[in-house]
Formats: sequence, structure tokens, C-alpha cells
Amino acid sequence: MRRWIALVLALSIALAASQAWAQAPERDSVELQAEAHRELGNDTLNAVLFAELNEADATKLASGLNRTVNEALAAAKEFKAVRVRSGNNQTYPVYDRQQRLTGWRGRAELRLESRDFPAAAALIGKLQAGMRLGQISFSASSELRKAAEDELIAEAIKAFRSRADIARSALGARQYRIRRISINTGGAFPPPRPFLARAAATAEAIPPPQFEGGTSQITVSVNGTIEVE
Repeated sequence: MRRWIALVLALSIALAASQAWAQAPERDSVELQAEAHRELGNDTLNAVLFAELNEADATKLASGLNRTVNEALAAAKEFKAVRVRSGNNQTYPVYDRQQRLTGWRGRAELRLESRDFPAAAALIGKLQAGMRLGQISFSASSELRKAAEDELIAEAIKAFRSRADIARSALGARQYRIRRISINTGGAFPPPRPFLARAAATAEAIPPPQFEGGTSQITVSVNGTIEVE
């Protein structure tokens, strides 16, 4: 008897649910996207300087590269606003046409990062007496980008709601509700700018280069689905 009552109750609930579903108003789903943009002034400089040497003896090659890098690191200590670290170091053999070993070639890098462009330029000019400038790139710092993204999120959501209201009105619906929403952040950053040395390095001080950091484009996009009725 109890099983029979439970079965009848389950059937009643299922029937009520199906009737409620059948009576529910039809809703149209609309996919929408909105974006907010901002241009930020780049406040961070990154540079790569390198030394290249050729020697018949691998030991002399390593000694020459190490001496150059150590002198550069010592000079960089005067520039507290510039962060300096070692980069890639490579040593490889050199062969003649008969595949006989004739010597060794090596390359050692230093990587610079700073938000003080004049200080970085002064250090680069000083280091170019013994090293060559490989590349320079500029970017917006993570703190600057995060602050901008936080503001753009609110702007992008506001733009999304505005588009949702336009879609609702165009479809002749009374109201809408957001079913799904996602927020994506990103930006377009300028590629590194290569700088090639055009003359042999000398002991004479080289005038510091002038830098203009440029800008980066920060974008926040909002994608989502709304239901109108």
C-alpha cells in the first residue's frame, strides 16, 4: 500500500512539473559582447646588452667574457634605480671548411629593467663602452595595468548591460536577465625594438641614448548570454 501511495505521489509531482514547464513563457537567448579600452603610457624599460668574443682557446674566451660581464655588473651598482641580472651565456666551437676546430665563439648577456628611463639610458651609454645593445622594449608595469583593468571591468560591464537593453528593446521584450557572463583582460603591446651596434666599442664614453616609452593598449571584454521575455 505504501509503495502504491509513493508511486502515485511521484507521478503527481512529475505531472505538475511538466505542466509548469509547458506553462512557462518562452524566452529568447541572446549572445552579447562588449569591450572597454584604454591606452597606457609605458613606464617600464627592458634592455639586453651583450658581449661577443672569439678566441682560439676556450679558457681565454670564458675569461674574457667573465671579465666584461663582471666589470659591467660593478658599474651597474652605481645605478640603484636599474635592476640588472645576467642573461643567456653561450659558447660554441668554430670550424673551418674542412670541419677542423679553429677556435671558440661566445656570447654573454646582461638584462636591464627600470622605470627610471634617464638612469637606464645613462647606464646603457656607460656599458656600451664594452658591450653592445641588443634590444629595447617598453611595457606598462603590472601595477599600472591592474589598476586600469579594474576600472575597465566596470566600464565593460556597463557597456554589456547597455547592449543587453538594446537587444531587449529590439526584440520587443519586457525585461531581460543575465544567464552567463565572462570577463577577459588583455592588451596589445609593442614588439621589442632592435638596436644594432654600428661601430666597434671603444673605451671612450658613449652619449646615453634618448628613450620614448610609447603606449600599450589595455582591453577588457565581457561576453555573456541573456534571456529576454
